[in-house]
Amino acid sequence: MGATVKKLASGARDDSREAFAEGLGTFILVFAGTGAVMVNQISGGSVTHLGVSFVFGAVVAAMIYAIGHISGAHFNPAVTLGFWASGFFPKYKVLPYVLAQCAGAIAASQVLLISLGKVANLGATVPLNGNWLQSLILETVLTFILMIVILGSGLDRRAHIGFAGIAIGLTVGLEAAFMGPITGASMNPARSLGPALIGGIWEHHWVYWVAPIWGAQLAVAVYRELSNGFRDFN
Repeated sequence: MGATVKKLASGARDDSREAFAEGLGTFILVFAGTGAVMVNQISGGSVTHLGVSFVFGAVVAAMIYAIGHISGAHFNPAVTLGFWASGFFPKYKVLPYVLAQCAGAIAASQVLLISLGKVANLGATVPLNGNWLQSLILETVLTFILMIVILGSGLDRRAHIGFAGIAIGLTVGLEAAFMGPITGASMNPARSLGPALIGGIWEHHWVYWVAPIWGAQLAVAVYRELSNGFRDFN
């Protein structure tokens, strides 16, 4: 009986550590990425759009290598739901992960507001010219591409070991570079929630939940076919 209690307590601690790691990683992602957007405006464009894109990609890669061995480095509710749909993530961990990711993003936006002020909409993502349908389609495709890269480089046993962080980071940076001016290239509901909540900017915010989740789920369905029903992952 005592051994069982100890095992359950140890499992609970592990789950808490994983959720905390997700919150921490998402905090750093949003702090660096949206912080770069804000500093770019404060400094009169010294960071540049490509610089902001690089920061987003680089911080994602860094966090994958720093925290991936603890939590799996999701940092994104759409990715967590994608892993759950693929069968590689247990259902009971989904809500703690999503809540931790959202809390980390919100905390990062609050720190940025306190330290830099309410500039550049805190890096909030809004559709260009209010065209929500355009952003809905593009964010779905962007997240589909990102999730394909995550599955292919991070989980498929046929992939080269150790390159997932680079591949995923490059994908985030690439997509931010060429679609950021249109949609904000969020691909991440938590990343969009932080600035929206703290800055009070809710214009078509639902797009940045629906599209990434759709895109990730579509990628899971497609990669299931590419990997022989995920049997090539084992």
